[in-house]
Amino acid sequence: MGERFVTAWKSGERQDPVAVLTFASPAQLFSVISPKRWALIEALQKIGPSSIRAVARALDRDIKRVHEDVTALMEWGLVEKDESGKVHVPYDEIEADFTLKAAA
Repeated sequence: MGERFVTAWKSGERQDPVAVLTFASPAQLFSVISPKRWALIEALQKIGPSSIRAVARALDRDIKRVHEDVTALMEWGLVEKDESGKVHVPYDEIEADFTLKAAA
């Protein structure tokens, strides 16, 4: 985010907005973005807007479980539906950054 600020400051041009998700704990992060959900996000970034059925086929997963994962990711804004009902990831890039500290 700092880089975007500096670029906007120096150029005077508006930069694309950045979405920031904050999790209360690593446990919450990993409950929202499990390995299977991360694979789902990666697949959608690769194939673009798709039906849930097509994503389930691409991942070789049960459609019901993929639907549950898509629903959870939509609640966090990581996946969206377009006008035709296809799901997609609205970001070209997702950066994960966290700090682990020793307990005080």
